[in-house]
Amino acid sequence: MAVLSIKENVFSVGAEHWDRKLFDEIIPLPDGTSYNSFLIKGKSKTALIDTVDPSCQHILIENLKKLEIKNIDYIISNHAEQDHSGAIPEILKIYPNSKVVTNSKCKEFLKDLLLIPEEKFLTINENDTLSLGDKNLKFIFTPWVHWPETMVTYLVEDKILFTCDFFGSHIAKSELWANDEKIVYEAAKRYYAEIMMPFRNNIKNNIEKILKLDIEIIAPSHGFIYKNPDFIINAYKDWISDNVSNNVVMLYVSMHGSVKRIVEYLTDFLIEKGINVLPFNLTVADIGEIAISLVDSATVVIVSPTFLTGAHPLVYFAVNLFNALRPKTKFISIISSYSWGSNIINSITEIVKNLKAEIIDTILIKGYPKESDIQLLKNLAEKIFQKHNALNLF
Repeated sequence: MAVLSIKENVFSVGAEHWDRKLFDEIIPLPDGTSYNSFLIKGKSKTALIDTVDPSCQHILIENLKKLEIKNIDYIISNHAEQDHSGAIPEILKIYPNSKVVTNSKCKEFLKDLLLIPEEKFLTINENDTLSLGDKNLKFIFTPWVHWPETMVTYLVEDKILFTCDFFGSHIAKSELWANDEKIVYEAAKRYYAEIMMPFRNNIKNNIEKILKLDIEIIAPSHGFIYKNPDFIINAYKDWISDNVSNNVVMLYVSMHGSVKRIVEYLTDFLIEKGINVLPFNLTVADIGEIAISLVDSATVVIVSPTFLTGAHPLVYFAVNLFNALRPKTKFISIISSYSWGSNIINSITEIVKNLKAEIIDTILIKGYPKESDIQLLKNLAEKIFQKHNALNLF
């Protein structure tokens, strides 16, 4: 990534990772990702806000050389995860007088993850400020977006909020600013769905904190920078709200065609009722797209063939993901196709019991769906319609 100016003496110096296709060894990255790092030159002190993933630290170092940075006084670490902090040890080698500025919890994480010695830290408390001469940094703690130690840094005079993972998006980009709102929205929603959604209630509290600030620019550590903070803040307010859409997400695997036919029947019945259906064949589905669909869908239907005596392994994976993401789903239905034995209903119910969702129906179908089974699917579609109608989703 080229060195780009955000405001006077505030620069973007991070890296674009165009060909990274997987994050945390599970999250697909169809558009790569970026590691945004920011350099602030004050009259008397210089600060670096977050670093980059170790695989791209050479780009950060080259960018600092382009700016002819001879000294960095403070390395602000908003979050200990290595895609933000991983280059800190190398930066400390090049700028040995630097202090790593962070909260006490993040300090302990960085000591464990990167073996940074105690004497290299300057520990701050919430609402502390740090002067760079003509510019001042203020620190606001935002725990559980998405680790317990996360915080954001506010550049007071320039009204820039550096939010680390908060409001981020996994996308490698040629332009710095969030100009194309359609592209930006989809990337940010995918990121929220995959990473932030389990912490929906924590995000509500932390948004209230940052709304007390006068913000002109939101600068996350992944993805685009926002000149219109309301765009991304309002998107988050919608995603974290209790509002759901007239959508049914269908998660399924079909080994020999019976489940596929069940899904086709139920999909048609739901569409006839005016319900939007989002079917995902788990053998080919992108888990990121599944996560996006779960953000605001009212209902999830899980359909699995019997594998030995339980659900198909891909269904178990998807259901565990569903449970981990903790979306605001209101209703769940479970359908099983079997030949000689099945424990799918009980095993899946056990997994999703932590979700605050009502299980409105379970259907056990022996083999290929017959007329009596088709009627059960029609009845399920009617029940889902009634539930959605009661929520005024039409």
